[in-house]
Amino acid sequence: MLNLILFGPPGSGKGTQAAKLIEKYGLLHISTGDLFRYEIENGTPLGLKAEEFMSKGELVPDEITVGMLKNKVNDNPEVNGIIFDGFPRTLAQAEALDRFLAEKCLSITALIALDVPDEEIVQRILSRGETSGRSDDNDESIIRNRIFVYNEETAPIYNYYAESGKSIMIEGVGSVDVIFNRLTATIESVC
Repeated sequence: MLNLILFGPPGSGKGTQAAKLIEKYGLLHISTGDLFRYEIENGTPLGLKAEEFMSKGELVPDEITVGMLKNKVNDNPEVNGIIFDGFPRTLAQAEALDRFLAEKCLSITALIALDVPDEEIVQRILSRGETSGRSDDNDESIIRNRIFVYNEETAPIYNYYAESGKSIMIEGVGSVDVIFNRLTATIESVC
């Protein structure tokens, strides 16, 4: 079973590449944003708890996020693997993910990080902001803060998986197809 973490800062192209990888490999896509929306829209107990925190502008605690992730995985036992997009975001989430997968006799196959310079990310997000409708995609100071938060809180996860030889960095600059070819070559080298 192929279990990938697609990793990189906001605007690095994770969502675009995840869609192509899902199609090629038949993977289950798990995005924390999608999980939150589904659970909240369906009024599940975890969704209601998450909404309490989100309505106050607070981060949703890891145990709620991980609970949602477990529900999604357990509801899809027939998949060829999973691509985690935007998760884990903290070391505690990475450790919880590893424990959960180990309970199912599974593990992360690889963490593949898209390496994109900060200036390129800023330009990509500003361009996306022209059509996304997201106000935070149009404010360069917010974009730079998102990159800072990623570097401070999320980037250490790369080293966590590197300790077990599972982290791989690839160049995330180029056309969508060129980056996709780099990703598939990397995936096929680890499988």
